Amino acid sequence: MVSKEQITAVSNGLLVRAPAKINLSLLVAGKRPDGFHEIETVMAKVDFYDEILIEQGPKGRIELVCNGLYPSPPGKENLVYQAAKLLLNSSGELADIKITLTKNVPAGAGLGSASSDAAATLIGINQYLDFGLPNRQLAKLAKQLGSDVAFFLDGPLAFCTGKGEKIKKLAKKFNFLAMLILPNVSVSTKKVYANYRHNQPLYEKLNTQINGYIQKNRIDLVSKMCVNMLETSCFSLYKELAELKGEIESLGIGPLCLSGSGSAMFCMMDGTDEERAGENARKLKQQVGCKSIIVKNNRW
Repeated sequence: MVSKEQITAVSNGLLVRAPAKINLSLLVAGKRPDGFHEIETVMAKVDFYDEILIEQGPKGRIELVCNGLYPSPPGKENLVYQAAKLLLNSSGELADIKITLTKNVPAGAGLGSASSDAAATLIGINQYLDFGLPNRQLAKLAKQLGSDVAFFLDGPLAFCTGKGEKIKKLAKKFNFLAMLILPNVSVSTKKVYANYRHNQPLYEKLNTQINGYIQKNRIDLVSKMCVNMLETSCFSLYKELAELKGEIESLGIGPLCLSGSGSAMFCMMDGTDEERAGENARKLKQQVGCKSIIVKNNRW
């Protein structure tokens, strides 16, 4: 996929791209007093995007139009609408905005698509209406919308803790090529966390190893561990994903890692051999019939 800029001026407004993310690692540290789980995850944006067109809309309201390959909730239920409303209310502006959301990234896949859409909406409206708000102010709004939203406001790689809202940007660039597997399965993050059974000794062992690699700027070694402590919970609920992983790995393409709470999985490709990666994707399509795309790390 060709690398693109996040914001493009078009004749009738701004086109904003909302990148998907993958979790290069995901540890669960335990359950918090508020009922949520404490996580530690290395997240990386990839060059696979939803698109948000922002333009002049009907007087005094926000109009949201949803289209694309995948369904998205309409109106006030959509995080894009909520992000627009929150930003406009905080600035004291009346809403005269039309937003067209084109869904290319599936929801319920562990790719952060709704969170990324919300962040892209904050970024886009901030520029379209010349608010000039710095990222730190947008981040405060982002935290009200969801745990992952703030991650998408900044650089392409970060170490995220808490519920995912505490973000430490990783300055070291990590270039990669990956095959992203997109099963036709929508996973409930809530159910996966509710089904999770904590393994403290395993967490402590992985935490020590991963933090050691991060301190040495060896994100490549983090990704090679292929660690996601939600995988067991996800696969026990969605057994077809466990079967799919085994079937794909039997082709010899490489180990598959679960992204987020699933259902998407990814396989890191050696080097930057896009031709070989494409051959693997065709092999997967022919022998398994599962949809996949080749992605790279996003630049922004």
